[in-house]
Amino acid sequence: MSNAFVDLASPGIATLKPYVPGKPVSELERELGITDSIKLASNENPLGPSPTVMGVLPTLAADICRYPDGGGYDLSNALSEKHDIDPACITLGNGSNDVLDMVARVFLTQGKESVFSEHAFAVYPLSSLAVGATLKMVSAKNYGHDLDAMLAAITEATGVVWIANPNNPTGTWLKRDELYNFIKAVPSKVIVVLDEAYIEYVHEEDYPDGSQWLSEFPNLIVTRTFSKAYGLAALRVGYALSHPDVADLLNRVRQPFNVNSYAQAVATAALGDQEYIKDSVQLNDEGMAQITEGLDELGLSYIPSVGNFIAVDFARPAEEADMALLKQGIITRPIANYGLPTFLRVSIGSWDENRRFLLAASKL
Repeated sequence: MSNAFVDLASPGIATLKPYVPGKPVSELERELGITDSIKLASNENPLGPSPTVMGVLPTLAADICRYPDGGGYDLSNALSEKHDIDPACITLGNGSNDVLDMVARVFLTQGKESVFSEHAFAVYPLSSLAVGATLKMVSAKNYGHDLDAMLAAITEATGVVWIANPNNPTGTWLKRDELYNFIKAVPSKVIVVLDEAYIEYVHEEDYPDGSQWLSEFPNLIVTRTFSKAYGLAALRVGYALSHPDVADLLNRVRQPFNVNSYAQAVATAALGDQEYIKDSVQLNDEGMAQITEGLDELGLSYIPSVGNFIAVDFARPAEEADMALLKQGIITRPIANYGLPTFLRVSIGSWDENRRFLLAASKL
């Protein structure tokens, strides 16, 4: 469908395709008349909100007529304590996607290059194109980042390099030494974004915590979210950690009141409930074992994952497998647009949700 206004838009907008989120349960039930569907499409926490969060919510309603704290004082200070970092190094976002978009707005322009991996998170190219930057997608290695190839792709024109660890949607991950050596080799004038949205789920001993490297690499930005392990996806709150000079620039383009009062207060409370995080991770570990064992029994191949999701190869066009599951009330995520045309990404759910997915998959 043509658009009469496309010539009036900023360069890059015409080539954009909107981000497609996971299908909501209500949409599937409207379309197919299904009443008992489950959603395993958006990597949400199946444990539900913590009692701590539920206890805070009722206390916030009286101030709903007031604007949020524009600086996010309480949340920023709680994050400062958690990461042992100056609050001046923190940028709050309406989800970590918001912060990723800020990075593109600040450090990418027309003529600048944006380097990212094949099969990496769709927001990296979307935000880059929106500001007119040139995309440089580097071929993946074993479904993950080929750091040597990414380093070789950097030129004088490179503005930002995007790294997801673990990567979404493949669940692949980078080890401490290889990632450290990569960041060390990147020119200091190139911004490195390390997206750690799923870090809480990872157990591997040689998995790095990028926030520990911020004092050594002023060009490093580490992003985190409360949408996954903390179970706050609906409230949309994330953040970036960086050198204070970088954070200052990001905060200059941050929209006023971008994190609402509910999100700030609940996220602050959630940081203090680490038992909930332990329970969430344990549930994910058990669910991952349940699903991988079930996939092995079904003879379905998959990409080993350290996140709260797994990419499954159904050896047929993903749209066909997706529709077959939808008709059984199971919502997963086709990832053909990530260069994986036969794969569905399946979020780890509750034991019963995982069982239903495996049963539905056995009928395909």
